[in-house]
Amino acid sequence: MPEAVQEFVKARRFLKERLQRDYTTLRGYSEERSNVRQLLQRTAEMGESNSLLLIGPRGAGKTTLINAVLTDLLDNKSFVDNTLIVHLDGNLHTDDRLALKSITVQMQLENAADGKVFGSFAENLAFLLQCLKSGGKRAKSVVFLLEEFDLFCTHHNQTLLYNLFDVSQSAQAPICVLGVTCRLDVIELLEKRVKSRFSHRQVFLFPNSDQFEKYADLCLELLTLPSNSLLKSAAERVNSLQMLRSEALSFGRRHMDPTAYTFDSRFRDGWNKQLAKMLATQAAQRTLQTLYDFDISEAFLKNFLFRLVAQLREESPHITADQMASLAAQYESDDKVELLCGLSVLELCLIIAVKHHSEIYDRDPFNFEIIFARFSKFAKVSTTMQGVERSIVLKAFEHLRIGELILPLSSGTSSGSGKVQKEFEMHKMALTYGQIQQAVQRYQALPTEVAQWSQSSLI
Repeated sequence: MPEAVQEFVKARRFLKERLQRDYTTLRGYSEERSNVRQLLQRTAEMGESNSLLLIGPRGAGKTTLINAVLTDLLDNKSFVDNTLIVHLDGNLHTDDRLALKSITVQMQLENAADGKVFGSFAENLAFLLQCLKSGGKRAKSVVFLLEEFDLFCTHHNQTLLYNLFDVSQSAQAPICVLGVTCRLDVIELLEKRVKSRFSHRQVFLFPNSDQFEKYADLCLELLTLPSNSLLKSAAERVNSLQMLRSEALSFGRRHMDPTAYTFDSRFRDGWNKQLAKMLATQAAQRTLQTLYDFDISEAFLKNFLFRLVAQLREESPHITADQMASLAAQYESDDKVELLCGLSVLELCLIIAVKHHSEIYDRDPFNFEIIFARFSKFAKVSTTMQGVERSIVLKAFEHLRIGELILPLSSGTSSGSGKVQKEFEMHKMALTYGQIQQAVQRYQALPTEVAQWSQSSLI
């Protein structure tokens, strides 16, 4: 394999790994990062108990912020020696019994708790925290990370949250409860007794919606190949993750390894120069602006760039503005229009008949008989739709219903609707007129008379 091809394959693999498996690099949010770091530091060094909620939309960087803070604190010897990290996820730990079992395992206290009978959840948790006391001096600090915090609010009586917040407020043991959620109304989900024990400390993470220049710079940064010195410093940071003594926190084990990569300086400079030149063009800037208008989160941009890098081949090793534009066009496409373009001509004719009925009767409900009568009028003067049997048209109508392009007015569970024949059951249209028009224009090899009929209900 030629040297240039080897370098290209290595660069493509590096970019894909960095876009998917870099869990600790946080861009922005310096103030929020500092707040969370100080909170955890005080818990580890001074034995303070705290609780905090990280709130923001999906993909905003909440989990990455916690990972980055934990990585920062691995330089702090007292944090590494005196702190246990317990990671719980609302999707996995669906009730308090499972959560308590996971807490016991992550604290490595299975042997201590084995065979003991506890009267309540609070007793069990108090015993686990008591076991961490070392020689009567002071207990080890415990950091509880609760991903999908809002799902823990659905547990019976919110026992887990009540006991964690109770311990953090009453200073029985130094613990810090960090909740992560995308629900803004999460405080309203807490019961009164739980809410009164929560510190009401909240950190909101929202991507900034008026900084397109930073978004363009981020795109350049994510696709740029770093120098060997930068790779070396990144490797030192990643190597420190081995000090994370937590089986549940897997990001340290799955993190990309920068030591596996070194790049030829000539290839790296050529790649970076070509990339900067391409991203400065108007076409590339337009595409980035489209993506920015669609979704401003870093997670979305990373997914887009991963798909872009995955398309690169040895024959065309550089990213072009045309590749970016064609990939971005897929995000703009309407799923309903794509679905309409996949229908048969008969099914599309029924959709057009529904459109005309809705336009004339101001979106009144319709049944199969109404639409069949309108379709039959067109079929009589049409060369392509003549002689289509009623049973076939009914089957096509049912197919539209299965695809949820038309929706029944009744759910089918009420006592009256069960007696209605399917030909007379009332439906409503689940499409806009614009979507139908777009599908007619894009439909491959659509008969001219059908296209003309879509424009006017007059036959």
